[in-house]
Amino acid sequence: MRTEYDIIVIGGGHAGCEAAAAAANLGSRTLLISMDMSKFASMSCNPAVGGVAKGQIVREIDALGGQMGRITDLTTIQFRMLNRSKGAAMWSPRAQCDKAEFSAEWRRTLENTWRLYLWQDSATELLFEQSEGDKQTRPHVVGVRTQMGVEFRAKAVVLTAGTFLEGMMHCGLNRAEGGRAGDAASHGITASLVEMGFEVDRMKTGTPARLDARTIDFESIEPQYGDEEPSKFSFMPDTEPVKNQLPCFLVYTSPEVHDELRKGFDRSPMFTGVIQGRGPRYCPSIEDKLRTFADKEQHQLFLEPEGRGTNEYYLNGFSSSLPFEVQVAALQKIRGLEDVHIYRAGYAIEYDYFPPTQLHHTLETKLVDNLYFAGQINGTTGYEEAAAQGLMAGINAHLKLTGREPFILRRDEAYIGVLIDDLVTKGVDEPYRMFTSRAEHRILLRQDNADLRLTPKAFEIGLATRRRMDICDQKREHVEALIAYLRRQSVTPEDLDSYLNEVGAGPLSQGRKLYDVLLRNNVTIDGLAAHFPKLARYIKREEISAEAIEEAEIQVKYRGYIEREQYIAEKMRRLENIAIPDGFDYHSLQSLTIEARQKLTKIRPATIGQASRIPGVSPADINVLLVYFGR
Repeated sequence: MRTEYDIIVIGGGHAGCEAAAAAANLGSRTLLISMDMSKFASMSCNPAVGGVAKGQIVREIDALGGQMGRITDLTTIQFRMLNRSKGAAMWSPRAQCDKAEFSAEWRRTLENTWRLYLWQDSATELLFEQSEGDKQTRPHVVGVRTQMGVEFRAKAVVLTAGTFLEGMMHCGLNRAEGGRAGDAASHGITASLVEMGFEVDRMKTGTPARLDARTIDFESIEPQYGDEEPSKFSFMPDTEPVKNQLPCFLVYTSPEVHDELRKGFDRSPMFTGVIQGRGPRYCPSIEDKLRTFADKEQHQLFLEPEGRGTNEYYLNGFSSSLPFEVQVAALQKIRGLEDVHIYRAGYAIEYDYFPPTQLHHTLETKLVDNLYFAGQINGTTGYEEAAAQGLMAGINAHLKLTGREPFILRRDEAYIGVLIDDLVTKGVDEPYRMFTSRAEHRILLRQDNADLRLTPKAFEIGLATRRRMDICDQKREHVEALIAYLRRQSVTPEDLDSYLNEVGAGPLSQGRKLYDVLLRNNVTIDGLAAHFPKLARYIKREEISAEAIEEAEIQVKYRGYIEREQYIAEKMRRLENIAIPDGFDYHSLQSLTIEARQKLTKIRPATIGQASRIPGVSPADINVLLVYFGR
């Protein structure tokens, strides 16, 4: 039994699983320590992956060679592409998953990953060393001690503790230690880090009651079905779109439901001050909604199945930490749930996190060398955000150990780049959730082109396989060839007027190139191919996939917006190329405002571009830095 590894990953959640798989696949001998090997990447909250902006992150994870997209495809029970009525930058894939199968598939993946070893235990202490007699160098992590008394040594450690560090669960005025229902909290790690000088704080999240489907009146509530032609997350052909989808259901609260909930406000751990941690603004508890939107008479809720082989349903939108009996009484006032039985009550959970301004963009800590943080320990919320961080931490831990350049994605390259830059530059004052509005270059960061953007980068560092790169190259070639064909192929009014009138695009006054016709509203390549056989024959002969057709169409229709955004991104990129020396004394620049000097000294930005995004650093301050370091 080996006790020395290249990399140790602590925590078997979404961040830990991606970190461990990436590090091992890149070539590092990796140990993943998890408290319960039957719950890898457990869906502790809703049984779904993706959504607005989150779906883009999952496609990026897949494009980089991560596992989340593939495992989602294998366990999907319903798929929807959100925001189809909006522009392509807003399209966001989302999948309901079989919760138990998702975790089981992750275990199969991890157990069959070469160079990856698993250990079931709880890490209680991080081990550090510092060069003897050298107080100038930073300490570095050298291993982990576990609850079972086993000591593992490693050159790097990735900490992905989720909600387990000093976790405390609340239901009414009752509380119990735990990282989630049925799992113990983790003790000792926080103390190890505080002793090394890390700043720690508390956050809060919550989850709703789980319902027994046998006690739900489905005839009286509204079903919500998946897409008629579902897509999938992975760019690889190894997975297929879901078949035999299960429906979700819509239900609504009412004034009677709200009255029942208010009866428990005097015993709410949130309203009585028992809970001190900050909760997620964009995923509030039902009692928070009633207080914030006091004049609203109803709130929409979603009943989501947790799998094909279970009667358990998740009630999305009804997260609560009110007393158990209050939750039940309120639920039974909802139409369709009059006789509902619940498997378990909703609860809130408080846990330790470490403000992410203590990290470099590689997710390595600034205080301790070779120690990486990923996931909710950095103040984020959501499976997708956690998985993305885990993937990047695993990659960067391996690259550093092998003496290679770090892997950092810019804000104009990936949502993952936006996520990490926001965390380490701006910090968090509430659980961080990704939105399309956070990405200033979102027209460039679409879900459809994640592979074209990122797979070449992943192939260069060794995480994307040759086969994945070939598939990406083929898609790029097909897209370029199809656009070239559209540019050179002419059509007459007789060819397409019936189709154009059908979609309300107006008739042609004279012959046009297919490219120009495609620019019209409501016109699609599939529609053109259905009415212009020559185009259909070209697509069939060249074996152009539906995904490549969609990509070509988006590039044609949004060309002007894309080129404008690329120009703006290039201008901003110049600031990213102006480095600030590590350890620079900002207090020596008296022309900077006092606030800027304080913020810059705390955050320690690596470039002027990063400095420009720090709250409290004004454009005038950036001009001072530009003059000092040279334009």
